[in-house]
Amino acid sequence: MAAQTNTALQNVVELTQTPFVKQIFTQLRSQKSDGPAFVQSANSIARLVLAEAINQLPYEDDEVITPTDETYAGKKLQRKVCGVSIMRAGESMESILREWLPTATIGKILIQRDEATAMPEYIYKKLPDNLSQFSILLLDPMLATGGSAGMAIQKLLDEGAAESNIVFANIVACPEGLEMMTAKYPQVKIVTGAIDRCLNANKYILPGLGDYGCRFFFTDV
Repeated sequence: MAAQTNTALQNVVELTQTPFVKQIFTQLRSQKSDGPAFVQSANSIARLVLAEAINQLPYEDDEVITPTDETYAGKKLQRKVCGVSIMRAGESMESILREWLPTATIGKILIQRDEATAMPEYIYKKLPDNLSQFSILLLDPMLATGGSAGMAIQKLLDEGAAESNIVFANIVACPEGLEMMTAKYPQVKIVTGAIDRCLNANKYILPGLGDYGCRFFFTDV
C-alpha cells in the first residue's frame, strides 16, 4: 500500500488517499454503518496502516535459498517487536498486528481521557521487562490532542525504550495532535491512515468518525 511522508511534519507518514482507501474510510466514517460494517472497515484500514508501520522498522539482510536452488537477497527485522496498545481502542489493532507478526509481544497501557478537561489520566501498564531490546509499535486509532499518546510514549521511555525505536500506528489524526507529538518526541515515527481537518471546541476530531472504541466494541448503543 502506497504511503507518503508529510513534508510539513517530521517523521509523519500518511496512507496515500487512493480511491480504495477513501472507500474504506467512507464506510468507517458513516453514521449509517452498523457495528459489523464499522469493524470490517476498521480492520481493513488497520491492516494497511500496520503494514506501513512495520515497514518503518529497522531491517537487516537475510539471504535464503529458494526451492529452485537460487539465492534470494531478502530482509528480516533487526529486533523483536512489541506492540503496545493504549486501552481500550488500541486493542482493536492487536489481532491485525498478530496477522502480520505472529510472534509479536503485546503490552498494554491504560490511559483514560477526562471528558470534562480532555486531559489524560494514567492508570495501568503491563510491558516486557527488557523493553530496550524491542522495536515498539504503539497502537491507538485516534490522535486528537496527543495527550494520551504522549503520556504513553513517556511511559515507554521511562521503562527503557529508545525514542527512535518507537513507531506510533494510528488510523485518524489531526494537525494539532501531530504538531504536539512531533515537537515533543521528534524521533518517534508516526504512521496514520488519514489526517483530518482539526479539533472542535470539545477536542473531538473533525470530520472524524465518532468514538472509535465504542463503535468497534459495540458499546455505543
